[in-house]
Amino acid sequence: MIPQEIIRRKRDGDELDAAEISSFIAALAAGQLSEGQIGAFAMAVWFKGMSRAEIVALTLAMADSGDRLQWADIDRPIADKHSTGGVGDNVSLMLAPIAAACGLAVPMISGRGLGHTGGTLDKLESIPGYMITPDADLFHKVVKEAGCAIIGQTGSLAPADGRLYAVRDVTATVDSIPLITASILSKKLAAGLETLVLDVKVGNGAFMADRGQAEILAQSLVEVANGAGVKTSALITDMNQPLADSAGNAVEMRNCLDFLAGRKKSTRLETVVLAFAAEMLVKSGVAALPDEAEGMARQALSSGKAAEVFARMVSMLGGPADLIENPDRYLTRAPVEKPVPAARSGWLAACDARGIGVSVIDLGGGRRHPADRIDHRVGFSEFLPLGTCVTAGEPIALVHAADDAAAERAVAALTAHYRITEEKPELTPVIAGLI
Repeated sequence: MIPQEIIRRKRDGDELDAAEISSFIAALAAGQLSEGQIGAFAMAVWFKGMSRAEIVALTLAMADSGDRLQWADIDRPIADKHSTGGVGDNVSLMLAPIAAACGLAVPMISGRGLGHTGGTLDKLESIPGYMITPDADLFHKVVKEAGCAIIGQTGSLAPADGRLYAVRDVTATVDSIPLITASILSKKLAAGLETLVLDVKVGNGAFMADRGQAEILAQSLVEVANGAGVKTSALITDMNQPLADSAGNAVEMRNCLDFLAGRKKSTRLETVVLAFAAEMLVKSGVAALPDEAEGMARQALSSGKAAEVFARMVSMLGGPADLIENPDRYLTRAPVEKPVPAARSGWLAACDARGIGVSVIDLGGGRRHPADRIDHRVGFSEFLPLGTCVTAGEPIALVHAADDAAAERAVAALTAHYRITEEKPELTPVIAGLI
């Protein structure tokens, strides 16, 4: 296998056969390709695309580049959820313990931030001691005893994807449907899932800003996953504003704890979390109908059972056992907190969600290069939702920054990211469709 020949063929729009794709991915996993070659391959795929057969071959090659997990000794349905990424999207943090509290086993393999979007692992690393890469035995034990475990890719699980994932982040090749499909599903196939629910974001803060493109991606994911034997569906959800009222790492972890404690009711975030919980429970056969499944999820929250599952997961993976009771003891706050005043009176009509994500990176809460260290303290909180009527000078969000200069820059940037109008806006629903 000559890597540059495979890159050339894809660059020229040729269809690669399964053997070519398999050999390229095997070399990638073995560390035999340079970052330049990986980036060139990703860019060729971005420009020329892939056929359905190529995507299947790429997905299977990446899934087979390492170990495949087995769950034969767990008598619960094995299920998971994955998001294509958004701003303030911390759904996984609450959804996994809710689903586990309702009778599912959730071995959730998550990723770091990509581009302007936050990463579940980065948020979890704001918890002191939390191990995002436990060994296989501990991962299995936590899933079996706690009901869920949210971790990152280990070196033995779809290792080819781990390297490709990092290169995509810094080569502007994140938003490629074949690469997104293979990246997501290779990890899920390797994780030994029986059912999978996908959150495909659409809007100015999503990788797919166009509804048609989001539907194409969702269809690609659902068809490839079902073809590989995993019962899969996808919800298309709105990402024209941050989903949670926070964007960052420790701030989104606080948001998660508030949600599990019942302090985020009647929000867009609650709508999405409960919708995914219901879809997971119905897809896995635990509930017959969506209304029944949503009722089970609400009960898991109100009873405190979901919070107990989350606390057990955190403790078993090395985090503090009393995180939920004492978040201020463990989730470090940024030294500077500064409100963002509304530039004028009127209605919050629109925002640049992507720009908000980039502003989190500018504060130090994301990466420009794979090796960058994240400041988990920084970000934004207390976003007012679109459709809120504000008066000039009223806070529309709170900046968390490392110093005064960074805070001032973030205030100016966030002010520019919002549009305030005299008329009340018509907002799109947070759940746009099901595939």
